[in-house]
Amino acid sequence: MTKRKVIGIGETVLDIIFKNDDPIGAVPGGSVFNGIISLGRAGVSSTFISEAGNDRVGQRIIRFLQENGVDSSNINVYPDSKSPLSLAFLNDQGDADYIFYKDHPHDQLDFVYPDIQADDVVMFGSYYAVNPVIRPQVAAFLEYARSKGAILYYDVNFRASHRHDVMRVTPNILENLEYADIVRGSIEDFEVMFGKNDPDAIYQNNIAFYTKKFICTGGSRPVVLRAEGGLRKTYPVVETETVSTIGAGDNFNAGLVYALIRYGITRDVIERGLTEEQWDSVIACGQRFSADCCRSINNSISADYGACLKKELFEALEAMEQTDEMGEK
Repeated sequence: MTKRKVIGIGETVLDIIFKNDDPIGAVPGGSVFNGIISLGRAGVSSTFISEAGNDRVGQRIIRFLQENGVDSSNINVYPDSKSPLSLAFLNDQGDADYIFYKDHPHDQLDFVYPDIQADDVVMFGSYYAVNPVIRPQVAAFLEYARSKGAILYYDVNFRASHRHDVMRVTPNILENLEYADIVRGSIEDFEVMFGKNDPDAIYQNNIAFYTKKFICTGGSRPVVLRAEGGLRKTYPVVETETVSTIGAGDNFNAGLVYALIRYGITRDVIERGLTEEQWDSVIACGQRFSADCCRSINNSISADYGACLKKELFEALEAMEQTDEMGEK
């Protein structure tokens, strides 16, 4: 059985985290980056495509990927580039307000396509996935991944700081929805993009035409699932002692993608439609990843939890391989 891989494409950033206006930590981050780190810790074969600054921060980001088992060979460093920064100010509930320092017009993206096979998973999202400056390269890569039979997972993650860009990038958003097999976003994302905050209205008017698999999250509100066959479910949020919600959604994505591999959910299964029981399993896994991430300021699941997941994944894949061998006999 070929080992399935996850390929993430997105921004890198250094998150400087504040509590009561005092800095309490600095953590490598980025929307897709946070999820890829968790997947690497959980034993999933992972690659990240991005750029990093030609500075100490960029060096730290690349080293951080490697230390967590993620292939960093597709991280480009340009001679005059500086790493972007994010200031995250936590309130008493662990939610963050952000200030971003990044010069998007000077973004670049130049990379050799990594190996992609059928049933591998490509994770993409946030402004990086719609940025007009690098859109030709991103779209070409998504087209390539789809032609190889990969599963495309899109987290829209469109923040209010880009509200003024909505009209300009709407064609890119719609094209991403068309590429995607599964779409997730928060109520806040869709309010910024589409001016709607009702999950059913968002699904019916903006999503279902492109893909039938839609997940909408909303902080402490239940997770909403809408899928083909009229499947409509809500899942209560897992209660946890929250230190920081930075990376909560990113790690929900990671948990869901981990579950696709852990439970042997291939592109064929996705195209036929997941059963309700399969959806229950993958949503629960997403929630567990998210809850673990929220227990610290580290943007990803803990190394200890990752070690447990790695063991679980190895055993599951070994069992599937033995089942395949028995079937061949």
